Amino acid sequence: MNRANPDAIDESKTPPSGVDFLQLDPAARADGVGVTDWLTGELRVAIDDGRLPVGTKLPATRELADGLGLSRGVVTEAYRRLGDEGRIRGRGRAGTLVEAAARARATPPAGRSAPGADAAIFDRAPAAGLVDALRELPARIDLSPGRPDLAAFPRAAWLRAERAVLEELPAHVLGYPDASGTPELRAAVAGWLARFRGIIVDPGEVIIVAGVAQSLTLLAHLLSRSGVDRIAVEDPGSLGARESLRAWGLATPPIPVDDQGLDVAALDASGAQAVLITPAHQFPTGVALAPERRHALLDWARRTGGLIIEDDYDAEHRYDRAPVSALRCLDPDLVCYTGSVSKTLSPALRIGWLVPPARLRDQLAGLKRDTDLGNAALPQLVLAQMITTGALERHLRQLRRQQQRRRDAMIEAVERHLPGAEVHGAAAGVHLTITLPAGADDVALAAAALARGVKVHPLSWHAQRPGPAGLVLGYAATPGAVIEEGIGIVGETLADQGAR
Repeated sequence: MNRANPDAIDESKTPPSGVDFLQLDPAARADGVGVTDWLTGELRVAIDDGRLPVGTKLPATRELADGLGLSRGVVTEAYRRLGDEGRIRGRGRAGTLVEAAARARATPPAGRSAPGADAAIFDRAPAAGLVDALRELPARIDLSPGRPDLAAFPRAAWLRAERAVLEELPAHVLGYPDASGTPELRAAVAGWLARFRGIIVDPGEVIIVAGVAQSLTLLAHLLSRSGVDRIAVEDPGSLGARESLRAWGLATPPIPVDDQGLDVAALDASGAQAVLITPAHQFPTGVALAPERRHALLDWARRTGGLIIEDDYDAEHRYDRAPVSALRCLDPDLVCYTGSVSKTLSPALRIGWLVPPARLRDQLAGLKRDTDLGNAALPQLVLAQMITTGALERHLRQLRRQQQRRRDAMIEAVERHLPGAEVHGAAAGVHLTITLPAGADDVALAAAALARGVKVHPLSWHAQRPGPAGLVLGYAATPGAVIEEGIGIVGETLADQGAR
């Protein structure tokens, strides 16, 4: 056998004429088709046409390789490709199972309208609840930003951590927890921030919260109670974060963002007493706040007594650029830092952290206690176990590799199907932004794409001032083949609009 060629037939074996499983026969493949491409294609078609329904257990790689007279590497590579496409997933001892067919969501659930009937959501002006409303709408292909790959949740690692916690758990821990978080998780988070974000913090300074959304709620409550009536936000910036602040009666003056990040001079002129910023990977443009802007922003806070709120929402997800340190590293007294595991593990866990300046810590801890008496302790202890044993770091490394492949697939699809579009912010994160040629209407494009079964965010939704038309596109939760199809539909839709 030629081991330099993984597509080779293993001549050390006596290859049978085929196997019972799907009646696969390598000898029947078309001329010029590599055996890996052939096997991947045969399995893909069988999944999509229903011969291998969701939940079906596939043969072990060695078993299928032996039956077909192939190198095990051929089968392993075919399974890897199908895994990247989201069709199958390894489940440890449970084996490799069929996860989804390419068009498994083509028919909306019973009682729901077809996707096109919901495109009228784009007739509404951006306002509170709009992002949540769009999230709930059915779509065959969902390219919304901010969606992690929920199927990648490390179930086996979580179960091992949960078992280890429960085996050692003293009974008294089952009582009411410390409202600021369990000591174990606060210590684990402090270690995680030191290793991955360069933040040196004592565990006692960390407050465990129900995601970044609760951090913003606590800060909005505290600031509004102390007389602050406005928190400046990046423009473009997160619609959801903006509406969360407005729900507390706070104005959100827009501060322009350019290729260096937030315009600090414009912030100074706004008269705002606080600013919400995403400096490591700005949402949605993806720019990193330039060093000179960082120092200018800290000077603004010292001079005015303003508060910098740093939302580090996806900083760990970087691919081909050097890490960008957290802003809080430069001056802990001026920056209130917040992050979560929503993009790395799952938003369903509702676990995040808030690291405020020392002067605000007791007040925010009191607000957290008065709000909900603290997060559930057991998930905190399991997450702490995941962090301290290295399981979370291993999961993050695997996730990065998958997300980079999907990001590359999206960039290639944009280049093929949207040749006039410009890609922004692709070096990190779980989404990228494209700006469209002059004259494009991103809201109309998003509505028309949804009518064809593809869900995207118009860039103008996330802006308060006029700006270029574009789309904000998530790739982390979508297999490459589905990304290709979705971007193709968006390209066709844009071409149809231009032809009218």
